[in-house]
Amino acid sequence: MLRKILLPSILITLSWGFWVSPDFKVISAGVAIFLFGMLSLETGFKVFTGGTLEKILAKATNKRWKSLTFGIVSTSIMQSSSLVSVITISFLSAGLIGLYEGVGIIFGANLGTTTGAWLIAGFGLKVKISAYAMPILVFGTLLIFQNSKTLKGIGYVLAGLGFLFLGIHYMKEGFEAFKDTLDLTQFSVSGLKGLMIYTAIGLFATVVMQSSHATLVLTITALASGQISYDNALALAIGANIGTTVTAIIGSLSSNEQGKRLAVAHLIFNLVTGFVAITFLSQILQLVDLISSKVGIEDDDFTLKLAVFHTIFNLLGVLIMIPVMRRMVDFLQRLIPVKTPSRLKPRFLHEATISYADTATEAVRNETLHMWDNTIDIISHGLRLPREEILSGKSDLKKLTNDFPVKDSFDIDRYYELKVKSLYGEIIRYISQATFGWELEQSGEIHWLRRANQNMVDAIKDVKHLQKNLAKYTISSNSVIKDQYNVLRIQIAQLVKSLELIRTAESDDIPSLMIDQLKLESDTQYTLQNKVINEMIQGKQITADMAISLMNDKAYVYDMSRKLIEMGQTIFIKHNKDLSEAEKTVQLDDSEIKEIHDQHQSVNEEIKNGA
Repeated sequence: MLRKILLPSILITLSWGFWVSPDFKVISAGVAIFLFGMLSLETGFKVFTGGTLEKILAKATNKRWKSLTFGIVSTSIMQSSSLVSVITISFLSAGLIGLYEGVGIIFGANLGTTTGAWLIAGFGLKVKISAYAMPILVFGTLLIFQNSKTLKGIGYVLAGLGFLFLGIHYMKEGFEAFKDTLDLTQFSVSGLKGLMIYTAIGLFATVVMQSSHATLVLTITALASGQISYDNALALAIGANIGTTVTAIIGSLSSNEQGKRLAVAHLIFNLVTGFVAITFLSQILQLVDLISSKVGIEDDDFTLKLAVFHTIFNLLGVLIMIPVMRRMVDFLQRLIPVKTPSRLKPRFLHEATISYADTATEAVRNETLHMWDNTIDIISHGLRLPREEILSGKSDLKKLTNDFPVKDSFDIDRYYELKVKSLYGEIIRYISQATFGWELEQSGEIHWLRRANQNMVDAIKDVKHLQKNLAKYTISSNSVIKDQYNVLRIQIAQLVKSLELIRTAESDDIPSLMIDQLKLESDTQYTLQNKVINEMIQGKQITADMAISLMNDKAYVYDMSRKLIEMGQTIFIKHNKDLSEAEKTVQLDDSEIKEIHDQHQSVNEEIKNGA
């Protein structure tokens, strides 16, 4: 509702301004060009998030000082604390970083955004910046049309910088021209009233433009041309700082509880910083004058003094909030508790994570693990064995199958509809909406994760096929067929248990070796069971009908085993690209597994013929 009212109002105001003043058109065009430059910068930096940013985040945020530094450096490079905030919310929602690390990045980002004021006041207003903008735009546009992803990304970054410089130039020119037709200083308000009014204006302008950087540029260029007073410019800067939290709040609306917590942390930081700046404004200004005199800034160079002020009050905010970071995180966790997770709905597939290759891949991986948890539930129910007992390292599976015979069929179709089908559909829908190109390495990972989910669905169908005969033969008076069907239950339970051990293995080399072992065990069991069935038929221990059922069901178990092993290889091992490449060189491939399988069959044939 608010957007429906706000947008028409802005359009009407702009149209009136264009009609009244040509100089207003120049300033507005400068703002528009500047904002378009920020969009181009965002597009360019998104290109370099395909794997690189995840690796940097893993190493650059594991300590408080590192996360603060990452926030400062990334915001200084991207020149947008809002963009850094949205990216951080995305990575936090996907589980790539923790809340404590995310809060550190946000604090650092607020300090990093002060570099923009220094660049504009110290460079943008001192030289003819349009002279630099033109060649940068030419080179940037040329690179955008290249096929190379890297060159295209660099092109967008250069074009973004060119548009930023050009926007600053037009804003500067527009305010300079205003001097001859309109003196905006007549609207200045002094004292506490002016402080509150212009803080509100700065906040509103930032909400409308979704960029505190753009508000700051407008403020500095207007101050340089004498169109606003120094006191009012300070208030606009404070308002812009508070207003920038709106972008993070909007970005968190489509995220999970972690993303919402981070948005609230951002809001708390900027409100505290704004409150400190307003409350101790006179003391901060004294400090600004002292620092300015020490570094050689003239008394009447208000643009550079504004940059000093902007840096000081953000630095104060960081210094005040750092000691209470841990307590803030605890407070946010209590304020926004995680809802009791439902196995029926996706937990990690949020719009906030889909824009970046790293976060989209990690979201699908985590949701696939959620799917695996649901799959274990259905398999354990299908086997009529308690999930907790299967996964417990203390349980004797043979005794467990005897204690829990399959007395009736479990309604797998109903549980599949409730716990798997909708979740699987959401995963496929999310993958289809991913916007990153197929040339990125994450696209291959997404493909294998989708296949892993399909393997789990197929494995559930195999369990369904076993239901009828499990219910029939595990309570049979024929102890031989009863034991054989319990052996099938043990094989499946042992496989699930082993896959969970791989999932939780701490050493990097253990999972790969365990996967090979599972492949060999699956093939060996399949071969030896054929021999056992032949022996049971020859010894008239089971009937021909029993033998046929057992052979069919043994094939279902073998098919399910191969699918679940492939699933485990995808989601439990392939987290690190370099590691998985090394693992692939030592893992047995299908041809090697088949060769070993054929050797087993040959040995069995010799045993059979000898007998």
